[in-house]
Amino acid sequence: MLHNIDKILEEAGRFKADTKEELEQFRIHYLGKKGILSELFRSFKDVPADQKREVGQKINELKQFISTKIEQLLADISEDGGDDDARDLTLPGPPVQAGARHPISIVRNEIISIFGRLGYTISEGPEIEDDWHVFSSLNFPPEHPARDMQDTFFIEKDPDILLRTHTSSVQVRVMENESLPIRTISPGRVFRNEAISARAHCIFHQVEGLYIDENVSFADLKQTLLYFAREMFGKHVEIRLRPSFFPFTEPSAEMDISCQICGGKGCNVCKYTGWLEILGCGMVDPNVLEFNEIDSKKYTGFAFGMGVERVAMLKYQVKDLRLYFENDIRFLEQFKAAY
Repeated sequence: MLHNIDKILEEAGRFKADTKEELEQFRIHYLGKKGILSELFRSFKDVPADQKREVGQKINELKQFISTKIEQLLADISEDGGDDDARDLTLPGPPVQAGARHPISIVRNEIISIFGRLGYTISEGPEIEDDWHVFSSLNFPPEHPARDMQDTFFIEKDPDILLRTHTSSVQVRVMENESLPIRTISPGRVFRNEAISARAHCIFHQVEGLYIDENVSFADLKQTLLYFAREMFGKHVEIRLRPSFFPFTEPSAEMDISCQICGGKGCNVCKYTGWLEILGCGMVDPNVLEFNEIDSKKYTGFAFGMGVERVAMLKYQVKDLRLYFENDIRFLEQFKAAY
């Protein structure tokens, strides 16, 4: 029986197939219910006990060899493009699902476009910064709460190296390296050590603006922001400025827009005030100008900053900030028509 198995193995090794039909006949001949392997297994009961182990191994080797050979021949036939495997190259390909820009990218690009029409350039800077560019040059006193570990991700101490908490650090680099007048916006990602919730996240995006020239006034700031609000949210939008405090601007203000959901009449989203906060702004503090070697007696300027997620939430009426970071296709597909 061993001699017979060797003969079958040699015969199977010489087999070649050009079509899938020939290969199927080969499979049936050896592995079918009435094939050679089935016959060998039926004859196995008559093998003497002292030869069963050797014969059984030989039969299994033969079965494995034929199975492997069938797989190899099938792969060869598929690669060569057998007669029954012809492709109709005129048929359309499988449909490809179109993607969409992320809502944060859509809003960021729209903000850039609006201020670009006003002549603002785009400035970028590193996300890992030093204390001078993030705090000291912007008139943050040493005891300011923003320097505390609860708000800032520090990478090193002495010297302080940290993840920037705002893109104002880019504005400092612009004041250091570019000539006046300056009219620029700084879009980018920022980091703060905050608990993640529906209205807060440790990673978010900002767009900050800076304009420095002779005779720049608060009226210029107000008209710039009014133009932005109406370009972003519609011509019917109204704005209001409320006094506030920021270390790097004086006077400072927070800007609200009329609620887009209730039209300013009052609802639970705007807490029945008719207004929604959107950004902070103010005239650049003279100390900041002097820190950056700009003559504060000759030049004045204004600055503003907004969270892109906040603007996107108002524009698209998204109530949970975490949706922007979860990559849920069901959420993202809603913005296909937004650009």
